[in-house]
Amino acid sequence: MGAYLLWLVILVLADQGLKWWTVVHLQLGQTKTIIPQVLALTNVHNDGAAWSSFAGMQGPLITVGIIVLVIGTYYLIKHVKTKPVHCVAVVLIMAGAIGNLIDRVMQGYVVDMFMTKFINFPIFNIADICLTVGTILLIILILRED
Repeated sequence: MGAYLLWLVILVLADQGLKWWTVVHLQLGQTKTIIPQVLALTNVHNDGAAWSSFAGMQGPLITVGIIVLVIGTYYLIKHVKTKPVHCVAVVLIMAGAIGNLIDRVMQGYVVDMFMTKFINFPIFNIADICLTVGTILLIILILRED
């Protein structure tokens, strides 16, 4: 269980650390190119979820985040020894939920910073990456069981 908790902490700290750096070094809306035509960093406040859906609905989004953490904790405790790869997926999902939950509770919005330049895609953060990768991994693992 210790390794899972360590990775959970590392991922949340990486998310919160980059969000802090973004807020300190980039003004709201400012963009800094990292890889020309590929990736830029920007400072955007998102008071919704993915693609700004559920904008302004912090209460329900916070509730969903807490539910994800409760279910994830239960799953880790129950399956830590029997389904280690599933637990990796759950840790990724929990790290993403915690990272965005901290922002929602403390600020009322989530700080997003990664802007893809080669496709038109919503701006996102490390927590979003964790949520997406964890969810895709969990779906693949569940489908492979059947």
